[in-house]
Amino acid sequence: MSINFKELANKYETPYYVYDFDYITSKYNELKGAFKARKSLVAYAVKANSNLSVIKHLASLGAGADCVSIGEVKRALKVGIAPYKIIFSGVGKIDSEIKEALTLGILMINVESDAELNRVEQIAKELDVVARISVRVNPNIDPQTHPYISTGLHENKFGVDIDTAKRMYIQCKNSQHLEPTGVHLHIGSQLTELQPIKESVKIVADLVKNLAAIKIELSFFDVGGGLGIVYDDEKLIDTNEYAQSILECLFGLDITVICEPGRFLVGNSGVFVTKVLYEKVNGNKRFVIVDGAMNDLLRPSLYNAYHKVEVLNDNQEFSECNLVGPVCESGDFFAKDVKLPKTQHNDLVAIYSAGAYCFTMASNYNTRGKVAEIAYENNKHRLIRKRESFEDIIALEEEYIK
Repeated sequence: MSINFKELANKYETPYYVYDFDYITSKYNELKGAFKARKSLVAYAVKANSNLSVIKHLASLGAGADCVSIGEVKRALKVGIAPYKIIFSGVGKIDSEIKEALTLGILMINVESDAELNRVEQIAKELDVVARISVRVNPNIDPQTHPYISTGLHENKFGVDIDTAKRMYIQCKNSQHLEPTGVHLHIGSQLTELQPIKESVKIVADLVKNLAAIKIELSFFDVGGGLGIVYDDEKLIDTNEYAQSILECLFGLDITVICEPGRFLVGNSGVFVTKVLYEKVNGNKRFVIVDGAMNDLLRPSLYNAYHKVEVLNDNQEFSECNLVGPVCESGDFFAKDVKLPKTQHNDLVAIYSAGAYCFTMASNYNTRGKVAEIAYENNKHRLIRKRESFEDIIALEEEYIK
């Protein structure tokens, strides 16, 4: 990555996020190309990074959108993604969201329980429309990932088992207001093993074949997302092998493949850049304190997730330390027991693999404004979200002060 972090710090201040849009383009083309033998839709998982400019960039490449709130649906529509390329997923859609999704005419609503299907049917009846439905199937396969991002086991809250799914599809077929359109699975995020994916796809493909035998023909097979990226030294799934293993399971089915990458497309496009405030030593423990914090990048605190850290100076005097922020929590850290060089005030620190599930999970904890986001494309940079001011933070509260 040839981005001049110091130049950006001088122009936009720190902390900030910067995203390499050329990298995003290359990852999209890689995945889309892997499925070239079959009709396919790459539906970007908006939750990974919901900046409007990021979504618009992917839309310009031909991507659709996988959304888990009506807000994400509106983001996708706002930047030009066509309704027929948008899927609305999530285990807990409220009535107003379902109603709006049906009114907007998106590709399909991905339902995750028979209770939810009943609500969609009732709302569709009230609107006198037909709701296109996909059912999320939980194949009960261990995805071999972090338990917080595992979604394909019966102990997880997501999806339904095969028998329940079959009953739901029969309900759709027999309803005047439901249309069985697709099937969906997603067993987890940051997947680095191909076998669980292949096993899951085979189970769900068998369901599709069984449904076809009773005259329920589906048009879309959504394999979800979850392809892992390199944070440290992970061995990744080959994209072509991934696609080929899915297509083998779907042999004989005339069905469009949908995949929902998020982290895969944007994770390693992003860098979070923060600056050193000062160092301190408590007993034998060294701390490097920076101006970024857990409210800006939560993953290390939430998951104990690893992000590669680099101090952008030439000092060769390394020692072990904790890299921490100003927030008043012991959980406010980016790295623990990591070897970093001796730092000086205003040295920049780059935290890599920060394009996915970083800014989107940011908060205003401690009344800290959310940081700036910057796009880098064709060797040029531009602001795609300004830094929040104090006035921005209190805007929705101020008029209610008594």
